[in-house]
Amino acid sequence: MVTDVVNTKDLKKMAPVFGQLSFDDHEQVVFCNDKDTGLKAIIGIHNTVLGPALGGTRMWQYNSEWDALNDVLRLSRGMTFKSAITGLNLGGGKAVIIGDAKTQKTPELMKRFGEFVHSLSGRYITAEDVGMTTGDMDLVRTVTPYVTGISEEKGGAGNPSPITAYGVFMGMKAAAKYAFGNDMLEDRTVYVQGIGNVGESLVEHLSNEGAKVYISDINQERLEEVRDKYSVEIYGGNNIYAEEMDIYAPCALGATVNDETINQLTAKVIAGAANNQLADENKHGLILKQKGIVYAPDFLINAGGIINVYAELENYGKQEIIRKTENIYNTTLEILNNAETNGVTTHQAAFDIAQAKIDARKNEK
Repeated sequence: MVTDVVNTKDLKKMAPVFGQLSFDDHEQVVFCNDKDTGLKAIIGIHNTVLGPALGGTRMWQYNSEWDALNDVLRLSRGMTFKSAITGLNLGGGKAVIIGDAKTQKTPELMKRFGEFVHSLSGRYITAEDVGMTTGDMDLVRTVTPYVTGISEEKGGAGNPSPITAYGVFMGMKAAAKYAFGNDMLEDRTVYVQGIGNVGESLVEHLSNEGAKVYISDINQERLEEVRDKYSVEIYGGNNIYAEEMDIYAPCALGATVNDETINQLTAKVIAGAANNQLADENKHGLILKQKGIVYAPDFLINAGGIINVYAELENYGKQEIIRKTENIYNTTLEILNNAETNGVTTHQAAFDIAQAKIDARKNEK
């Protein structure tokens, strides 16, 4: 008799959505398919206790649909806690479109996606993320009002990337103050991994402050452009994690702090724009604590973008956006001190504050 061998990894993928490791009591997961436009998308609504689920749409060429599902589950969950800890009346949601944004994104595909968003009647509000632009959000706006991050010409708050980067910069300065005794980044060695729109804006802030900045990205042309613009160095090695540095700033995709990299890290501070930087929040958060590495929780310090798009819903201006984003500095310091006082990881300290806000609202209902 011949028996098929199925490895453990395959068994996990065969589990239903409710059994996925990244599933955390999500309220709703919507699979969107349109043959005519080629749209294949997943919308994850994690929690709407504090308000409608708001989170950007990411377009990425995933290796598999299971990878796309795992990403949208992790990202939408993160948005719940990002909104809560920032004090916004929003829930957590996210969407992913499977495909190459450079070659497969069309106006028709974006409008069809917008129609799927509209069908949720405001439970989910979309915005810009990786592979998306304000122009794409303007297209989505033609078929649904449930979209933020539209262009300033059309009455929106515009590209959220610069505000996201400013919030990360504020969080990084707070983490530096905690780790080094002062928040001056002059002459600090900072490695920025990923120089998309947010990464570039962060490089600008760091360069202006006099930090020694090294940049890394898969796009060589982009590296050279940013190097020449801000007089920073391109990292030419093959293992960024083992390099001597003061601050590691992951600004591309998540899970770069994982079993393979964590024991190589020499940085004193981790503060970046990427979502879900810890592959395993509990395990890797604890290892960072044991190694004495100060981790600025990603869902806190990269909240500038959602603050920016939230302005469209609450009708507040640039001055209030900047004020709320600058407050990330104070909240980061508060969480780092709370973590030390309570003997928990910085991720856990941030998570506990966010969860407490959600629970308090739930109990009011």
